[in-house]
Amino acid sequence: MASALQNATASLQSKTPPSARLPTNFTSPKPLNLSFSATFPSLNLSTTATTTNRRRGGSALGTKMSATAAGSYASALADVAKSNNTLDATASDIDKIERLFSNPAANDFFTNPTIDIEKKRQVIDEFAKSSALQPLTANFINILIDSKRVDLVKDIVVEFEKVYNKLTDTQLAVVSSVVALESQHLAQIAKQVQKLTGAKNVRIKTVIDPSLVAGFTVRYGSSGSKMIDMSVKKQLEEITAQLDLSDIELAA
Repeated sequence: MASALQNATASLQSKTPPSARLPTNFTSPKPLNLSFSATFPSLNLSTTATTTNRRRGGSALGTKMSATAAGSYASALADVAKSNNTLDATASDIDKIERLFSNPAANDFFTNPTIDIEKKRQVIDEFAKSSALQPLTANFINILIDSKRVDLVKDIVVEFEKVYNKLTDTQLAVVSSVVALESQHLAQIAKQVQKLTGAKNVRIKTVIDPSLVAGFTVRYGSSGSKMIDMSVKKQLEEITAQLDLSDIELAA
């Protein structure tokens, strides 16, 4: 692990790392067109079979080791970004990466061991251009692909967020609502969270959740341990509990 991280850090610090380049003789057979989302352009994902064994580890030890590895990679990325004065820009890139890998089609493509590594790197290169990723971030993902650790991306996103928040004294607030809230409303929520936590900065992440019926919820604190619930769903649950409607039969 230590040698892998040293190699990763050295590659990230290089302006033109080998892992960021595509081979000049690369050709793509029979592309499979998968549209990741309306936000991202359709990318041609080619499936080239290779004989790669998938590691299957469902034990608690395996989970712990994965979390440790993700934390190490996240810290290495944050350290390089901080030294380059690109920490905020890298955090923005990580948000884009999170959105990419949250799409099942994209995640399955990158974590599929039978798909050639060069095809995955080509897609990252195209995504980096279309989403204006920094070379640092694109190279970091390529390193994960080359090292066959791209399956850690989702965990790395979580760990990087923790490192970033600690370095910048930032409190993360996850705002869930039925429809997207206006920017002025999000600003008011951020100010309230700042008052409650005393954090220097507040970072808002929005989630659409139709189950709330109306209103919104705000999760903040360590691992989202605290919540402000202003949803209609909660109000209905409280009314139901108070009236004890469980034994009432409605007329047909």
